[in-house]
Amino acid sequence: MALARTTSVALLGLRGALVEVEADLSAQLPGFVLIGLPDAALGEARDRVRAAASNAGCPLPNRKLTVNLSPASLPKHGSAFDLAIALAALAAAGAVEPASVAKVVHLGELGLDGRLRPTEGVLAAVAEAARLGAETVMVPAGNAEEAQLVPGVRIVPVVSLREAAIWHGAEIESEHQEPLLAAPIEQRELDDTDLAEVIGNEEAVHALLVAAAGGHHLLMLGPPGAGKSMLAARLPGLLPDLDTATALEVSALRSLSGIALSRGLDRRPPFEAPHHSATAPALIGGGSGQLRPGAAARATGGVLFLDEATEFPASVLDTLRQPLETGRIRIHRARATAEFPGRFQLVLAANPCPCGLYGAPGDECTCSPALRRRYLGRLSGPLLDRIDLQLRLRRITAAQLRMSRERPGLGTDAARALVVDARARAERRLAGSGFSRNSELPGSWLRGEGRLPRAATADLDRALERGLLTMRGYDRVLRVAWTVADLDGASAPGADAVGRALALRRPA
Repeated sequence: MALARTTSVALLGLRGALVEVEADLSAQLPGFVLIGLPDAALGEARDRVRAAASNAGCPLPNRKLTVNLSPASLPKHGSAFDLAIALAALAAAGAVEPASVAKVVHLGELGLDGRLRPTEGVLAAVAEAARLGAETVMVPAGNAEEAQLVPGVRIVPVVSLREAAIWHGAEIESEHQEPLLAAPIEQRELDDTDLAEVIGNEEAVHALLVAAAGGHHLLMLGPPGAGKSMLAARLPGLLPDLDTATALEVSALRSLSGIALSRGLDRRPPFEAPHHSATAPALIGGGSGQLRPGAAARATGGVLFLDEATEFPASVLDTLRQPLETGRIRIHRARATAEFPGRFQLVLAANPCPCGLYGAPGDECTCSPALRRRYLGRLSGPLLDRIDLQLRLRRITAAQLRMSRERPGLGTDAARALVVDARARAERRLAGSGFSRNSELPGSWLRGEGRLPRAATADLDRALERGLLTMRGYDRVLRVAWTVADLDGASAPGADAVGRALALRRPA
């Protein structure tokens, strides 16, 4: 048979499409033609596949081989098509069973020795293959653990092209080869941080609880040494475990970013803290060729912490405005649009002025008022309007230090229990609405089913009338008020809860 087919997956963001890989052998001058909008890395598959097949003991015939990737109008990126191209070519040559090859989705990059290298994005590709109805997926042995996290699909891990050909019926001898494994990448561990280590700053600890319970965004403004980074690092520990769907989504994003996954499905919320020199593609995703998720997408289900936020370029920070509002990240290119999840909690930390000493007792700030305004003006008004909680922190005094020794603070485990209980209250109240957290509540719910009496919102109404709040800010204060009420165990927020929510959003 001179024509054979199999399938692979082309990813665009976390979404993908099944790609039919057709191979045709003809009696013309020897050659290898690859068509169907391949990028540069995929175009080099011609040489990888021919060398790998020869070294695997199943060389391709010395004839003209034409490989088509269909649909031809869909751009294809990366080297994960190597295995599908090689097996389609071997099936066309009659070296393997064409019917067996046609029923399996193949993913993996070939080395010149015929072994399969671990490939980025395999978890996302397998998840998409399963969603599109695939029953069996063949992957490199180095990606087997992450591929097996996807339920409802049979995973066939193979070490080499020789092993894959034998699985599909090739009559060649098996030989032992060591699998190629991805090098593990060390990730920042936050499990050993405890909220009880935070001294003083009871207001900041309460704000951290409110942020965790309602999924609210947080801005902390204060001099160096006030504890901004320490508080941010403890927020992920207060969050409940991820559900299965979100944990799988987070793992797929990490796989697409080339980060080696730990054993099993990690259900702890992620924590991303990019440096202030990060570019817009590094923060929200993009890049040339295959579009990759940025730090904001990898923080889905967890925390995105931007330390020294005023040092980030304003244009980079403003790319977060759409994800903060919609929970989705859309990256537009001339030929396609990629979409990543963007359901993260944003935590910003900044100094009050360039020298950082404004408002610090015992230190003299040398910055002029105009310079301080320009410095904080790097955080645009539209971005700040999307931040639910805005705090000013101060350095701990000796009196607070002595008091902390007599009265230990709230520990992470106890705080997480309060957060879980508050979230359970919100989920019961919002059952059937399509929302689960107070930070997601739309204005229609806040002024409809969740409408509060005028006596409870009197201070908030006055702030709106005086121009101290926008309508978006008004709704965000109401969302925080519902979270405060959930932490208090109240059925609905009263004037006290609304006042506390308004105080947590006071201008920095």
